[in-house]
Amino acid sequence: MNPYIANTNDDVQRMLEVIGIKSIDDLFADIKPQHRPKSFDLPKSKSEFEVLQHLQRLASKNANHLIPFIGAGYYDHYIPAAVNALISRGEFYTAYTPYQPECSQGTLQALYEYQSAICTLTNMEVANASLYDGGTALYEAVMMAIRITNRNKIIVDSGVNPIYRKILRSYTANLSIQFMETPVVHGQGDRGQIEKFLNDQTAAVILQNPNFFGAIDDHSDIVKKAHERGILVIESVYPIALGLLKTPGEMGVDIVTGEGQSLGLPLNFGGPYLGFMATKKEFIRKMPGRIIGQTLDTQGRRCFVNTLQAREQHIRREKATSNICTNVSLCAVQAAMFMSLLGRQGLKQLAQLNLDKAEFTRQTLAKIKGVEVKRSSPTFNEFTVCLPKDASEVVVAMIEYGFAAGFPAGRYFPGMERYLIIAVTEKRTKEEIVRFAQNLEAVLWN
Repeated sequence: MNPYIANTNDDVQRMLEVIGIKSIDDLFADIKPQHRPKSFDLPKSKSEFEVLQHLQRLASKNANHLIPFIGAGYYDHYIPAAVNALISRGEFYTAYTPYQPECSQGTLQALYEYQSAICTLTNMEVANASLYDGGTALYEAVMMAIRITNRNKIIVDSGVNPIYRKILRSYTANLSIQFMETPVVHGQGDRGQIEKFLNDQTAAVILQNPNFFGAIDDHSDIVKKAHERGILVIESVYPIALGLLKTPGEMGVDIVTGEGQSLGLPLNFGGPYLGFMATKKEFIRKMPGRIIGQTLDTQGRRCFVNTLQAREQHIRREKATSNICTNVSLCAVQAAMFMSLLGRQGLKQLAQLNLDKAEFTRQTLAKIKGVEVKRSSPTFNEFTVCLPKDASEVVVAMIEYGFAAGFPAGRYFPGMERYLIIAVTEKRTKEEIVRFAQNLEAVLWN
C-alpha cells in the first residue's frame, strides 16, 4: 500500500495518467527522503472532549507563566474587556474588504474613525486605513519618499529598530536604493553624521522615537536641516508614548509610521499586528493602501467611501503606489476601539503610568552591584542597562525564575553583548518589579 494514499484504484491511476506521472511517489520526488513522513500509522480516533483534553495537556507544557520585561517594538499592555467584546461582534469580525460602500457603511465609518484617531495621535493631516505592521509600514514610507522626491538615497539612524532595518533591506534588495546608516551617540542620533549625508541625492532620513534603546529625542533640528535641502523625514513612533511626547507633527515630520500592536492588540505569538501611516495632505496621492473618506450621498446624507485606493488591482500596475492588496482592517478597528475607550486624557494617564513604573524599575535596578543603568538620554518605558555578564546568558537564567528579562542588545549590535534593553508597562506591579530585581541580582552574583 502506498503511504500517501490508502486505496490506489483505477480512478487514481487515470488521474495520474492525465497529469503525466506513473505513481503517487512521483508527486513527492522533489521532497528529499529524509523530509518525507516516516509513517502514517496514526493513533485511533478520539472524541472532541478527549482531543481537547490532550491539547490542554500539551499547552500546559508551554512556558506561558513568564512575566515579561521585554519590548523591542512589541509590548504587553492591558486591553480593556470592552475591546474584545466589541471587536468580536459579527458585523466587524466577519467583514471583508468594503468594495461596495452602500453595503459597508459600518465598516467604512469605523475605519474613518481609525484614520481620524491616528491623525489626532500623531498630529498629522491624513492617515490611511492601515498597513500590515510597523516594519512594512516603514518600507512603504521609504517607497513613498522616493516617489515624491525622485531620489534614491536613504539615511537610516542606527537607533531604528534593527528588525525594521532588516525588513527594509530585504524588501529593497533588488531595487536601486542606497542606504546610509548613521551611528547613535549617547542614545541619540548623531547629528553630525546625519548632516554629512544630506545632499541632493537624499530622498529621506529615517528616525525613531523613542528609539530601539528606549531613548527619547526631539528631531526638530534634523527636520529643519533636511527640509532646507528638499529631503523628507520619516519617523517611526511608539503610539503609547505619544500620550506624553512631542508629536511628529509638532516636529515637522513628513511621514509617520509605527507598530499599532500596543493599541489594544494582544501579542498573539507575533501577530497579526497593525502598521499605521500618517502624512501631510500634500503627499496624499503618493500614499499606499486605501483611504476612507466622508461625503454626502444623492439625498444629502452623510456617508463613507473608499476615496483613494491606488493599488495594482484598481489601476495600471506601473501607476500603483503599492502592491498592498488587503489591509488589516479588523486590527485597525480594534485599535480605534482602544483609543476611543481611553480617550485623550486616558491615553495621557496610561503613558504617565508607563513612564513612572519604568523610572521606579530603573531606580531599583541601579541599586544592584555591577548594574549600570544608562541615563545619557531621557527614556519612556524602555531603557538600557549594562550588566557584568553576557545579557543573553542572563536572559536564559532568568527564565528559571519566571521572567522574560529583556532584549539582549548584542543580538543585533556587535560589542553590546552585556547590554540588556528592559521594557516596563502599566501591567507590571511593584511586587513584580522588586522580585525581578532580586532575582536579577541572584543570577548575577550567586
